[in-house]
Amino acid sequence: MLKLSKNIKMVVSDFDGVFTDGSVYLSEKNEVQKKLNFKDIMGVSLMIKAGIGFGIISGEKSEILNYFKDKFNVEEIHGGIRQKGIVLDEIMKKYNLKSDEVLYIGDDINDIPAFELVDFKIAPKNLNPILSVKVPDLQITENYGGNGAIREIADILVNLA
Repeated sequence: MLKLSKNIKMVVSDFDGVFTDGSVYLSEKNEVQKKLNFKDIMGVSLMIKAGIGFGIISGEKSEILNYFKDKFNVEEIHGGIRQKGIVLDEIMKKYNLKSDEVLYIGDDINDIPAFELVDFKIAPKNLNPILSVKVPDLQITENYGGNGAIREIADILVNLA
């Protein structure tokens, strides 16, 4: 079981590989589609209803990110970000959050700079294995990205609140 704190005030997550299984579906017209799991979407809803802030920092630009912005009225949705650590640092300063008040979720090496800023670091079961070596105190979910990893985290956080 993941070890989290009731002091966590905000969860910030990568998108691809966390909310998705990392797959990309391409149509014959080169239109990109991604599969989301409603368990994870419900997890976001539960966290927000419990008063836990939420944000996404994605390396990819995607109209799918607007779904979260619109559905949950979430301000901190950032796409096309190459320097995730810089954006997470700005978010933490904006909300006056300390490292032990933020949980970051990521699955690959481009998430390392963001992981370095927080005390609570989680990756879904389908993480890039290099993270297990490079990120101290990294916790790994029982569930895969795109298949309940966010909901697993949300259920624990909401029960701590």
